[in-house]
Amino acid sequence: QVQLVESGGGLVQAGGSLRLSCAASGRTFSSYTMGWFRQAPGKEREFVAAIRWSDSSTYYSSAVKGRFGISRDNDKNTVYLQMNSLKPEDTAVYYCAAATNARSWILKREYDYWGQGTQVTVSS
Repeated sequence: QVQLVESGGGLVQAGGSLRLSCAASGRTFSSYTMGWFRQAPGKEREFVAAIRWSDSSTYYSSAVKGRFGISRDNDKNTVYLQMNSLKPEDTAVYYCAAATNARSWILKREYDYWGQGTQVTVSS
């Protein structure tokens, strides 16, 4: 049974930083794509960033490119999202997701497993 557990959310002022973690268990993730999505109140869940576990290829949404960084730690089976220069519009619940064979990294339906989410709130 695959489990994804996010942590690291919280309240931060605009311009600050947070690092989210996603601890993955239950499988060998070497062939997976891991993604971060977010959902603000009243809005659709949207793609943020993704990383291919095998070679660390990454992709970012235009909204976060240059401010956020996604990485993974093989030994800890953990994926990270480093968020810098945070803005109030980054406020959302952030979800970690895992895809066994994603044809498109930005589409929610391509991901097979989801975590419960962690709240990030950026105050102005």
